[in-house]
Amino acid sequence: MTVTATSVGESDQLEPRNAPRARAWARRLVPAAAAALSGLLLYVSFPPRTLWWLAPPAFAVFGWVLRGRSWKAGLGLGYLFGLGFLLPLLVWTGVEVGPGPWLALVIIEAIFVALVGAGVAAVSKLPGWPVWAAAVWIAGEAARARVPFEGFPWGKVAFGQADGVFLPLAAVGGTPVLGFAVVLCGFGLYEAARLGLERRATGVVRPIAAAVAVLSLGVPVLGAVAARTLVSDKAEDGSVTVAAIQGNVPRAGLDFNSQRRAVLDYHARETERLAAQVKAGRVAQPDFVLWPENSSDIDPFANPDARAVIDKAAKAIGVPVSVGGVVERDGKLYNEQILWDPAKGPVDTYDKRQIQPFGEYLPLRSFIGAINENWTAMVRQDFSRGTEPGVFTMDGAKVGLVTCYEAAFDWAVRSEVTDGAQMISVPSNNATFDRSEMTYQQLAMSRVRAVEHSRTVTVPVTSGVSAMIMPDGKITQKTGMFVADSLVQKVPLRSSQTPATRLGILPEIALVLVAAGGLGWAVGAGLRGRRAGDV
Repeated sequence: MTVTATSVGESDQLEPRNAPRARAWARRLVPAAAAALSGLLLYVSFPPRTLWWLAPPAFAVFGWVLRGRSWKAGLGLGYLFGLGFLLPLLVWTGVEVGPGPWLALVIIEAIFVALVGAGVAAVSKLPGWPVWAAAVWIAGEAARARVPFEGFPWGKVAFGQADGVFLPLAAVGGTPVLGFAVVLCGFGLYEAARLGLERRATGVVRPIAAAVAVLSLGVPVLGAVAARTLVSDKAEDGSVTVAAIQGNVPRAGLDFNSQRRAVLDYHARETERLAAQVKAGRVAQPDFVLWPENSSDIDPFANPDARAVIDKAAKAIGVPVSVGGVVERDGKLYNEQILWDPAKGPVDTYDKRQIQPFGEYLPLRSFIGAINENWTAMVRQDFSRGTEPGVFTMDGAKVGLVTCYEAAFDWAVRSEVTDGAQMISVPSNNATFDRSEMTYQQLAMSRVRAVEHSRTVTVPVTSGVSAMIMPDGKITQKTGMFVADSLVQKVPLRSSQTPATRLGILPEIALVLVAAGGLGWAVGAGLRGRRAGDV
């Protein structure tokens, strides 16, 4: 009996000794897991899925994780949120080059989200914290869109909202205002739930905090409803019939570039097939034709054979064609759109301005070469940047050119519209990324841009998905992937400018200033609290 009593006594002593340790681990692991899972939830809200409505709950959980914590805890939890979001979102970057570049990109980009987490934790103690916290998120996106290497805006919250009720806000203030509304709604959702639970537990009602929570939820939704008046697909300057050519490629992957002549032939052949259909009366005669990026990686200015192929196709269809070419001029390479007249040949060009690091040019070439010679072999010569907006006059219509990667950058799209574009073309080449989600993520960007600037957007892609997008963001036609096809449609031309077009970067600057004000307030309050404690 004595042994049994002693055993029971020892058990009683062990339980309270281990319980605090278990609770301490739970306090660490539960928020960490919730941060990573809420980042994953945000990823699931992005295309090709149409689960846009998951973004506010993702930020609600993120708000629960961060509220009231130290900035150091926010830094770590923000990094986990960033990994949960960006690891699956950007997996396509490693489709052909392996996991190394993909993981390196995510590790770097998640640092920005970590800093946002620290900032949100800091401002979460302030009155009206959902507003400050949402502004901090947009400030993080603004930084990520600019550094390093000219920035990487992929994964902006706005780009996951092409199917959502908040989309009209893109016409009010572009991607910063659209993203701010979604994040504010998420943080407001958590604050409303928190205050509701607090009231049930204590009976305490805090009217000001409750009002902030309700406004954080309601204003974004009501603002989006009111902004619908800015969204229209009506023609203001008449209409044009546009053809987008998707010639396809012999096979996906980086080695499609070694089959340059085949890719050119495929696009010429599809254009000639369309011409035959037009002649037979089965398809409407287009006013002009749009080819994708890299549809002629053989320089037609230096190669008479390539020039003849393009010229033959242009003459067959009988209207101007915008050709995506790789051109060498004065010893420099350019990713170029070439306006090809069926009678005069090339008459205008646009050189891509926002070129892709590690794809079209190699930063830190000597350092990268010392680590991996294969990478420098793949990017043997850097592309040079264009300096001027590209707006082609095609059969009287002003067509703004935004080449592939440029669609992710606010300034690159807006500059074409302010330069007079009545519609936008986003010629792209996604063959390198096989059947990954990349093409759908980029297509969603083009839909957001259509609403942001109230312009028809055409997306001719080498291997798909090519699409016709109306100024209200709706896709009216699209192709499959890795098929030869063409899209022909009458589309509206528009010249009025949305508030987002007119305001440009100003809404983003305003939100960054709000974030800075909140962070300054939080830092000042913390310093005053420590001084009072010392006294």
